[in-house]
Amino acid sequence: MGKYEIPPLNYKYDALEPYIDRRTMEIHHSKIHYAYANGINKTLERINALQHKNYITSILSDLNLIPENVRKEINFFGGGFDNHRLFWESIKPQGGGEPGGNLADEIKIYFNSFKEFKERFSNASVSIQGSGWSWLVYNQTYSRLEIKTMPDQTSPWTLRLIPLLGLDLWEHAYYLKYQNNREEYVKAWWNIINWTEIEERFLRISS
Repeated sequence: MGKYEIPPLNYKYDALEPYIDRRTMEIHHSKIHYAYANGINKTLERINALQHKNYITSILSDLNLIPENVRKEINFFGGGFDNHRLFWESIKPQGGGEPGGNLADEIKIYFNSFKEFKERFSNASVSIQGSGWSWLVYNQTYSRLEIKTMPDQTSPWTLRLIPLLGLDLWEHAYYLKYQNNREEYVKAWWNIINWTEIEERFLRISS
């Protein structure tokens, strides 16, 4: 695979205002995400695996294959790298609204309505103790959608769950604008979701 590098954004740092401010986006993308990319590269280099053939999600799906002395670092930096990649793609200017197509139908099946899904996802996000992520995932074992919270940077892939939509609940994701008001951050985030991207992810795994 070679070294992991942070992907460029498809929008400018100030494009998500007023929901996420420019300075938060700049720090989050160019500093925080860069640190995870740098961390996973250095960790893989330590075990002579920088040229491994599989993408990080395959590694996270079976951490038992990783030498125990670097397992925690792979989980943290690898999860952080891929979680953020998904996060940037999951938001966009003039986003929000509701999903359509098959994803909307599945949400209705498992959460009764989009309104109930939104409420349950928001409540799960706010209730995270400390830092972590809240996810809409696809459980391949049971062929169904689920809401799952994960601690720190641990990826849903470590539980063999496919991440569809993730919300970063680390302080650096909202601190500059929302300070310690996590509820307002979660509420604002719904206005920038890129449902087209989320629907495409769902179609790729469910078709």
